Amino acid sequence: MPKTEETVLQNDLSEVESGAPEPKTPGQSPKSRSFCLDDQSPEGRPDAFSVTELIETVNEVSRLSIAHEIIVNEDFYVEETILPPNSVEGTFAETMRNAFWTHLKEQLLSTPPDFTCALRLLKEIKEILLSLLLPRQSRLRNEIEAALDTDLLKQEAEHGALDVPRLSNYILNLMALLCAPVRDEAVQKLETITDPVRLLRGIFRVLGLMKMGMANYTIKSFRPYQQEHSIQHEQAKFQELLDKRPSLLSYTTKWLTKAATDITMLCPSSPYSPGSSCTACSLPNRAAYDSEPPSPTTVLYQGYLNLLCWDPENEEFPETLLMDRIRLQEMAFQLHQLTILDSVLLVARSFSGGVLFSSPEFVDRLKCITKALTEEFISRPEEAMLSVSEQVSQEIHQGLKDVGLTALSSENTASLLGQLQDIAKKVNCIRSVVDQRIRLFLKFCLLHGMKESLLHFPRGLILIERELAELGWMFVSLMHHNQQVFSPYYAGILKSIIPPAQAQETDVEPI
Repeated sequence: MPKTEETVLQNDLSEVESGAPEPKTPGQSPKSRSFCLDDQSPEGRPDAFSVTELIETVNEVSRLSIAHEIIVNEDFYVEETILPPNSVEGTFAETMRNAFWTHLKEQLLSTPPDFTCALRLLKEIKEILLSLLLPRQSRLRNEIEAALDTDLLKQEAEHGALDVPRLSNYILNLMALLCAPVRDEAVQKLETITDPVRLLRGIFRVLGLMKMGMANYTIKSFRPYQQEHSIQHEQAKFQELLDKRPSLLSYTTKWLTKAATDITMLCPSSPYSPGSSCTACSLPNRAAYDSEPPSPTTVLYQGYLNLLCWDPENEEFPETLLMDRIRLQEMAFQLHQLTILDSVLLVARSFSGGVLFSSPEFVDRLKCITKALTEEFISRPEEAMLSVSEQVSQEIHQGLKDVGLTALSSENTASLLGQLQDIAKKVNCIRSVVDQRIRLFLKFCLLHGMKESLLHFPRGLILIERELAELGWMFVSLMHHNQQVFSPYYAGILKSIIPPAQAQETDVEPI
């Protein structure tokens, strides 16, 4: 398929956040969360963008993405970027830094001294110091402006009277006053450095950490205010993008159209629709999950659930959820892991009885073993389940022995190993039922809220209740925010999709 301007635009905008501060959570590797705009105009031709418009759009999307990340990710914080030392980028950056400080040293040691680099450095240090001040610190702000006045320092440099050591000591005293207690030791170490270039280099490094700390403090302090106004802010910013790109919601429309088809037709391919496989239809309390008549809200929730089995190779992601694409992919991966985990536990329990599984320690040990051995399940399912079957069989054998029960017979052991290894098959009955139950539980969470859903936890998922509840809270919270922001757009699209006779409500209601 030939590349169009639209494809180029998508590639450009997919890199919007590559340099943005990445949210960090324990055990999570950094990933860019891209917001790209790849859609066709109603006339079938890509919308033309000038370079200026493209840059403005990239900046707007970047600001919107960072604001969104702060709201939905409570663990968001700015972290120092550390490049791998042996990488090309790391080597280049270190070479350039060393070249600057070497050049500064040569300038200060020349006769007469050259203060060109020193002035540039002092100006940047001054800007960082001013950024660390609170609005009420006006007196200190005036003092810094006077002591590090750019014009005055330039005049002193022209007359060879710029006293770099004195200015460095003054800056150190300010840093000791402004820094958080966690930086006290670093500032004290700087006070022992006598070489002016090494001292300036150390000052600049510690100031960078202080600036980052102030940014994180500001994010934490203003989060309640941001949460209060985030809905209106994201709506306004998205509307600005929509005004420039009227065809921006094309993939969102396709996504909701598919969801409406899944929920209103007997679609065997849909794992949540009324016409899904007989296994799903026979689930207990099925009517409790699918009792809602087709409506804009239930269609939207169907769309949200479809995101957890999205095929990135063949389907374009809805524009209204692009900022959460990576997050949703991670949730889909967690759902897959929980499906395998619960399948293993159910098989193990059927062979070991209630005695072993009445012990939380035994269950937790099996969970740890299964999670560790199934990390590569997607790429190597048979090998992963072979390892799981052998290890789980040994744990059951030892567990029965420890409580004085008869060990499994060779026939039962062989059956246990075979059933565990069969979980690697996509058509495995146990795995299919567990997958259906998990998805139906998440649907119930969307329809009725987390508290009520936890009171009616599905049978067969009790062994992963803690893990599934955590996934449910994250999923519902994220979709709740998305629905609040984009409900006006969803309502307009759904009115054109759902026939008036089928719609049971006029608007998309919040969760």
